[in-house]
Amino acid sequence: MKQNKISSLFDLTDKNIVITGSAGLLGSQYAYTLSEAGANVILIDVNKRENIKLEKFLKQKFHTKAKSYTGDISKKSELVEMKRKILDDFKTVYGLVNNAAYTAKGSRKESLKYASSFEEFPFELWAKSIDINLTGVFLCCQEFGKIMLKQKNGVIVNISSTYGLVGSDQRIYGETKLNTPISYASTKGAIVNLTRYLAAYWHGKNIRVNTLTPGGVIDESYQSKKFIKKYSEKTILGRMARSDEYNGALLFLMSDASSYMTGANLVIDGGWTAW
Repeated sequence: MKQNKISSLFDLTDKNIVITGSAGLLGSQYAYTLSEAGANVILIDVNKRENIKLEKFLKQKFHTKAKSYTGDISKKSELVEMKRKILDDFKTVYGLVNNAAYTAKGSRKESLKYASSFEEFPFELWAKSIDINLTGVFLCCQEFGKIMLKQKNGVIVNISSTYGLVGSDQRIYGETKLNTPISYASTKGAIVNLTRYLAAYWHGKNIRVNTLTPGGVIDESYQSKKFIKKYSEKTILGRMARSDEYNGALLFLMSDASSYMTGANLVIDGGWTAW
């Protein structure tokens, strides 16, 4: 049997890969990693300014053909137009990372509503979360999946969350208002089975679909020392993740290193869900 060199298993040279929510904390990390592996990353985000900055950085640093696109993935007309432009620019799409998610960090007023109790949680924020976190993933899989189906190959990675697997431990949040609400947990849980459905649906079509489930990322700009301590005590490793600690897992899932893996959920949470 012919053995692949380890480096070639992770090589993504000239592979065109879409990343949604690319300008965010983890989205930008994924973009760095895939670019370093040789991929041409297709950056989709509503934050035009940060996305363009990321595009320029990636081109200068890795000399790949990174390109940014601005649009709302929850609106089918916008997504179809972005897809048209992407195909004009890149011709093919090898991979898709469904990373975009609604978190209400942009507006203080909206953030306060997002931190409401379940009993008072605003329906409009529930609907907005469904639109972006779930409908957006559905539409991206549908539109970019059509391309993969036509070219007879493709890889999709859907990003879930620890709180898509277990209920959030209310004891570690107290008055901090840092807890993610019912809308986030519900949509991230749905992502796990959406992945399984698509993996099974596209059997025999050479399209692999997997989930990556990350745990909490440390961010001292808004997380208190008390919260970080309580969260860390919930994990087997005794700490929160750094923002770059999911990069290897994503590269594994997107590359030939995971060629025999589909319909699976790779959990990287410091052991949170293991005890």
